[in-house]
Amino acid sequence: MKLKGNIIDIPNREIFKGEITIENGKIKSIEKKDCKESHYILPGFVDAHIHIESSMLVPSEFAKIAVKHGTVSTVSDPHEIANVLGVKGVEFMIENGKQTPFKFNFGAPSCVPVTSFESAGAVIDSSAIKTLMANPDIKYLAEMMNYPGVIYDDAEVLKKLEWAKHYNKPIDGHAPGLRGDDLTKYISEGISTDHECFTYEEGLEKLQKGMKVIIREGSAAKNFEALIDLLDEHYKNMMFCSDDKHPDDLLLGHINQLCARAVEKGIDVYKVLQAACVNPVKHYKLDVGLVKVGDDADMIIVEDLKDFKTLQTYINGELVYDKGTSKIKDVEFENLNNFNTDKKVVSDFRFESNAKQIRVIECSDGELVTNEIIEDSIIEDGNLVSNIDNDVLKMTVVNRYQNDKPAIAFIKNFGLKEGAIASSVGHDSHNIIAVGVSDEAICKAVNLIIENKGGICAISNKEEKIVPLPIAGIMSDQNAETIGKQYAELDKMAKQLGSQLTAPYMSLSFMALLVIPSLKLSDKGLFDGDSFQFLNLEIG
Repeated sequence: MKLKGNIIDIPNREIFKGEITIENGKIKSIEKKDCKESHYILPGFVDAHIHIESSMLVPSEFAKIAVKHGTVSTVSDPHEIANVLGVKGVEFMIENGKQTPFKFNFGAPSCVPVTSFESAGAVIDSSAIKTLMANPDIKYLAEMMNYPGVIYDDAEVLKKLEWAKHYNKPIDGHAPGLRGDDLTKYISEGISTDHECFTYEEGLEKLQKGMKVIIREGSAAKNFEALIDLLDEHYKNMMFCSDDKHPDDLLLGHINQLCARAVEKGIDVYKVLQAACVNPVKHYKLDVGLVKVGDDADMIIVEDLKDFKTLQTYINGELVYDKGTSKIKDVEFENLNNFNTDKKVVSDFRFESNAKQIRVIECSDGELVTNEIIEDSIIEDGNLVSNIDNDVLKMTVVNRYQNDKPAIAFIKNFGLKEGAIASSVGHDSHNIIAVGVSDEAICKAVNLIIENKGGICAISNKEEKIVPLPIAGIMSDQNAETIGKQYAELDKMAKQLGSQLTAPYMSLSFMALLVIPSLKLSDKGLFDGDSFQFLNLEIG
């Protein structure tokens, strides 16, 4: 097979008209040759850090959509399903992904559970990490979220890092806001990347200290604008990722969108493509071709170098996407799950109190980091309730793995004026998380999730809507178009209920993520992510 067009040689900063000959899935030759084709041939895009589960799609369904946007490979952390199902969940992701030509590269989840301050469905200890690291299908140790454990020499954490070093596999970081001596200590343990930088200064310090910084632009966390100005000087040590991308967003675009935005800002196209295509392959030692003789024939044909609209995608010389049609086939799979809690009653969501003030989680649109604020309480019949007028709403996290009393807190900026929204996608342990205007609405939403053994839902005064997620309570068994449409309808309903957040369900899913400062809620209580301790909801 031969492909002709404008061939992009990223390392040599050259574009030339030519012909690529592909034989047995490899590039046999690249020749400079005049041709009439005006399109561009370049290496495929690589998402340098993503949780496939957050797309609510199994890997084989994710692949169908990703290739439409020119993505040929991902560096995938199966951390979400691992917190529900353990190693069995990791194996599910690997095996499902293997049944497609798409190049998934899975890591060993380093923090399952992330902390001891929440209830997860499984544990992956250092012994399990040893076994996973020995598996050639495991390419790296995934994000080390327990940065206090690294800094203060937690023995179990250090054992996990040592097994990654023993097998000479990269270690991914996860340390939002970490600076100074603590950052130096964190890096000294072999941690080589971070996708959690949310300021220019933080990103610059991490780069200067030898880390690779991954610019993240997902459905909830959006750090592109804060970090993109670093790329011009530090392009050899930067990459792009989406981290968490919901299905409706994935249908619209992927890494190609970040390339287009970077070029629009005037950044040199070769530097952009170095970050989008080359650096992840080099850093993680991926079996992904870079349009060189002898490489796997992994490449894309794009219309131009401005919008990066993909015309065709090839993986190992196989045409997997062609002008609007994904050629990746359906894959059969088993619906694995772990959901073992009974339905709740309204009284479960009461919080008896006479406190005049309460600690409140302040959510910021497009950020995973929250603030702690103090608000006056409203008490009815001895029960703390939502203050709809001031947008301070009751929130709950319910243990989905066993019957426990729901944890209660309050949150600002979700904006609901009626009803409730709930989800069993609650990073990282994936317990049930809900926000609502009343105990009755919250109870109804939580029970709808329990009845379906997983999903995301919205409850209004007149209707109930749910998108079931039968695989581990976090993924659908449907295709992207179906789940994307259902999710978009649910997102619209949440906004009709009053939410002003760009992605209310994605934001909701991170309000139980304890390792991201400052104030979060686990199924065990209100938690301070800065001091790593529980706090009282009530003040005074």
